[in-house]
Amino acid sequence: MHNHSVSSAPVTAHGMRRVLAGFPTGVVLVAAEVEGRVVGLSANSFTSVSLDPPLVSISFAHTSTSWPVLRRAPRWGVSVLGEQQAHVLQEMRLPAQERFARLDMHIESGAAYVACALAQLTVELDTEIEAGDHALTLLRVLELHRDTEQHPLVFFGSSAHRLAR
Repeated sequence: MHNHSVSSAPVTAHGMRRVLAGFPTGVVLVAAEVEGRVVGLSANSFTSVSLDPPLVSISFAHTSTSWPVLRRAPRWGVSVLGEQQAHVLQEMRLPAQERFARLDMHIESGAAYVACALAQLTVELDTEIEAGDHALTLLRVLELHRDTEQHPLVFFGSSAHRLAR
């Protein structure tokens, strides 16, 4: 039996990160072409919000240097990463100007996608909500595609994993 006590200590950013690392999520890369170059970042805050109208959401940290640039694009590509795209997360750790140098990306109408991603969504900003140290964005889905043969990349414990099958 495990002893699970509730702490009366204040909740900290470090504590939130540590505890929520125990919640498995998928991983997406959101990107667009802005002024002739691809800009974007990875996110595990991606979630479905509404089927009608089709809405998803992503949270962007106010400290992000990519978010203000990405925000200027009229359309974004959201690539849901499959288990074969774990290398993409390594590239997203590079400085913003170097992130896309070695990635196989394709661009359609300004939205940028990881080639061969598990799923691709074309989105546009619908609503932006200030949410603490992040901007919560509601994104209207304009187009979507899924490769049903792939399996997802799962983010858990601050690193990428494959599903056991």
